[in-house]
Amino acid sequence: MSAADDLARLAINTLRTLSIDAVQAANSGHPGLPLGAAPMAYALWQRHLVVDPAAPLWPDRDRFVLSAGHGSMLLYALLHCAGYDLSLDELKAFRTWGSRTPGHPEWHLTPGVESTTGPLGQGHANAVGMAIAERYLAHLFNRPGHTVVDHRTYALISDGDVVEGVAQEAASLAGHLGLGKLICLYDDNQITLDGPASLAMSEDVGARYAAMGWQVLHVADGDRDVDAIDGALAAARADTARPSLICVRTTIGFGAPKKAGTAAAHGSPLGKDEVAATKRALGWDPEAHFLVPDAARAHMAETGRRGAAAHAAWRARFAAWRVAHPELATRWDAAWRGELPADAAAAVPSWKAGESLATRTASGKCMVALAGPMPWLFGGDADLGGSTKTIVPGGDFDRTGAGRNLRFGVREHAMGAICNGMAYHGGVRPFASTFFVFSDYMRPAVRLAALNHLPVTYVWTHDSVGLGEDGPTHQPVEHLQSLRAMPNLWVVRPADANETAAAWKLAAARTDGPVALVLSRQDLPVVTPADAAVERGAYVLRDPDGGAAPAVALVATGSEVVMALTAQEALAREGVAARVVSMPCRERFLAQDQAYRDSVLPPRLRARVAVEAGVTFGWGDLVGTEGRVVGLDRFGASAPGEVLYERLGLTVDAVVAAARASLAAAAR
Repeated sequence: MSAADDLARLAINTLRTLSIDAVQAANSGHPGLPLGAAPMAYALWQRHLVVDPAAPLWPDRDRFVLSAGHGSMLLYALLHCAGYDLSLDELKAFRTWGSRTPGHPEWHLTPGVESTTGPLGQGHANAVGMAIAERYLAHLFNRPGHTVVDHRTYALISDGDVVEGVAQEAASLAGHLGLGKLICLYDDNQITLDGPASLAMSEDVGARYAAMGWQVLHVADGDRDVDAIDGALAAARADTARPSLICVRTTIGFGAPKKAGTAAAHGSPLGKDEVAATKRALGWDPEAHFLVPDAARAHMAETGRRGAAAHAAWRARFAAWRVAHPELATRWDAAWRGELPADAAAAVPSWKAGESLATRTASGKCMVALAGPMPWLFGGDADLGGSTKTIVPGGDFDRTGAGRNLRFGVREHAMGAICNGMAYHGGVRPFASTFFVFSDYMRPAVRLAALNHLPVTYVWTHDSVGLGEDGPTHQPVEHLQSLRAMPNLWVVRPADANETAAAWKLAAARTDGPVALVLSRQDLPVVTPADAAVERGAYVLRDPDGGAAPAVALVATGSEVVMALTAQEALAREGVAARVVSMPCRERFLAQDQAYRDSVLPPRLRARVAVEAGVTFGWGDLVGTEGRVVGLDRFGASAPGEVLYERLGLTVDAVVAAARASLAAAAR
């Protein structure tokens, strides 16, 4: 064995032993993947990956996604040894309160972590999104003689990832689009948490990916043959017409005398004695804990040195490009800041009272208006663009990177996770659209967007039983409240076209989390002002005529705002003064200061009615014990929308009756 081979083995065993030491110290974690996958990670980071640890967010760096996020200690060991700002003390604090080494990698908590992974399949799909973003931005900003976007996306995926539906949806799209700068290393150890992968999977994974249009390469001995892994990575990089899957046969828990190759090495600490025995098997001092030999540290620092040189060369290219193309540079700056430019906000249309159109239609017009001044507004639909009104001028995204419309196909879950990957990448403002009822299919990705403060916009249409004849399978009733329970997700259900315009401005300006626009299929009259205060979540739309003090508040969202306005008129004829409050976004309203909230819903105004075509659960905190809710605590039916509203009790009469009941309760 050569000196170079000895050095590689030393570095690989450093990664392995750091990982098992941290898992053992925490008495929690997954030692099996780091022990088995360390050689492929070493080959990638040491010989191919282009990153600069001193500038973790350099735009043109390569991206590395550990989709098998349970093996997080391998990533933390790599980051530490490559020179990122992640100390050995942080590795020793693995899985403890306040550390930057949580149980699964978390984006922006730890420098160098490109996406939050752990829910299997999500990282794989995120990587597809990153590769899509790279291609789109390259088309948008590169010019002859000036290349400022040119990097690759790598992912390490596991047996668990390749059986998840979200990963396969994303892999299918990646093959279809020919994402040649996407390379996945498959840790083919044939073990899952409960036992052999053969318990639940018997197909040829490589053949499956080949059928989806991927180049498939194989490494027979991923435990030791670093040169073979290196060669496969080189071959993958050479094929720019197809994404590549490198199937690397490994042994989970490699080196552990009693647990290697078994599920026992997967998700539990090896135990003190097995850790010592593993170290001996690797030629390591069993009494040395968290050891990084000087030779290994110096060797693995080469990743950072190589990346710093590449970063410096890019900065020179970028400076020349900025001089040659100042207008593009201005767009670049705005895109990477994620801002809503003033000219884009000004381009959003408004409507006059009395006009009538579905909020999905108004949304489509807003998108077209934003698309010109915001070329980084980029996304698509799940085969429903014609219905969700989310097709913008510019054609379909293709293998050249041209086109503004990303055709996800009927792949809602992957659509959400891919958009997350685009947001993680940066430089684009992703959006995803489908019918609101199918938000269930993408909920895990939505949750991760909210958790990670990703500025993704969801355009969810056909928002209630008002969609009509398609019936209860397509009529969302519980979705609004279930999504409002998700921290950091703003759910916006606009009442009309003007609130929709304001909602799009809110979504396009948000940089710290996702926004869901929940839109109607049916036409709705314009009843709100052009400057509707959607950004405040709720506002007084109409007070009683003549300045009378309101006796009851009617709080409504979406299509039911018109119902509340009509009920106000009916109550006025009975001598009851009512205030109508439009509440397009409850999360934004609750985030306002107490003075504003009290100005909209004064504490003295205890008689309150909430009106929404969805489940009544969750409205009690706003209407109080004397309040009433007009909603829908059942599934819908197949009939015209107006018939359903009548049959299901979503009527003006029901709102008036609820107001009377609330007034009586408040008077007691």
